Amino acid sequence: MSILEKAIQSAQQSEIAFSKFIKPNDTGSTGGHQAGFHLHKNSWPLFFDKEGQKGSNKDHFVTIKWQDDFETSSRFIYYGKEKRNEYRLTRFGRGFPYLTDDNVGDLLVLTKISNDYYEAFVLSSDEDIEDFFASLNISSTETNGIIPKQFEQTAEESLIDCFRNYINSLIVDFPTTLHIALNSRNCYLNAYGITANHIKSNPDKEILKWLEAEYNLFKALENDRYAELIKNPFSSVEELVISANTILNRRKSRAGKSLEHHLEEIFRISELTFQTQATTENNKKPNFLFPNIEAYNNPNFDDGKLILLASKTTCKDRWRQILNEADRIKTKHLFTLQQGISKNQLNEMKQYNVQLVVPKAYLTSFPQEHRDDIMILEQFVKKVHRTQN
Repeated sequence: MSILEKAIQSAQQSEIAFSKFIKPNDTGSTGGHQAGFHLHKNSWPLFFDKEGQKGSNKDHFVTIKWQDDFETSSRFIYYGKEKRNEYRLTRFGRGFPYLTDDNVGDLLVLTKISNDYYEAFVLSSDEDIEDFFASLNISSTETNGIIPKQFEQTAEESLIDCFRNYINSLIVDFPTTLHIALNSRNCYLNAYGITANHIKSNPDKEILKWLEAEYNLFKALENDRYAELIKNPFSSVEELVISANTILNRRKSRAGKSLEHHLEEIFRISELTFQTQATTENNKKPNFLFPNIEAYNNPNFDDGKLILLASKTTCKDRWRQILNEADRIKTKHLFTLQQGISKNQLNEMKQYNVQLVVPKAYLTSFPQEHRDDIMILEQFVKKVHRTQN
């Protein structure tokens, strides 16, 4: 088997593969002091589990087998200190043959076999390089990055497939709102490979993604369940109205609970102690009470460590409903998806000690002079953490 064939096979069968044209910057021909192959920032999944962070260096030592012939003990490194922000592959030993001026323009192919073992190939001839591109279905403009897997579903396609499989598995027409929220979220997380650590770091972004995924799943479910209904004419206006009201009421019911379900998951992943729908004075049931009703009813528990959060999709008029939900807690936090509220209403909320919490992306929809007074979800989670640690 030729080196070209081995390179193609390794790229197709490996966990992840990368290619780049070797440049003067790699071989030192430009006069720079850096040794080794420069790797594009988007290629970090080839050798790390997460991106490098500015302000610190990190590395990963691996064994690389070159041209199916000899091995080197090499080092993937991220330089993040001072003004640097780059990845390199270094340490090849004396007499390494692929970092010379003659190698400029050659194609470097790196493939990950396991966490600590890689294969590498250097293709020199135009014919070999073009055949490699053709076999992997990439162009010369797509080098210096991860090679896409052939016939691999996109994340969006995986998400749609997951929705379809879920709908086909149902034995009821419409499951509970909790069930839809849970399964839409799981489909999204699996399709896009979202981890718990990512959610902890990006709660504002993720909750909007979850809400979008649930909306799309519910829409797909509606289209499936009502496909036959809308094909046939209604026998009377009354029948049409009844059907329309059923559809609208189900939509309202889902939307009303959706936000609460996803916030609950954010708080669970963030390892907060909380209770939902706890009963306070006058039989009121706030959406979230931190840490729980036992602490709230304990007169010796520090009031400063008690936090209430209400969740309302819109709140221009309904924010006043939360004012008497927990008499012991002076400041009432309110998470909303409302985009934009008038200055007068924001001033009134502040007067009544209502602390607005919104997704970070929505902050710019509020008047500039009030933005500093509005919390984002990440800030709220951190505030609760401080009271519980």
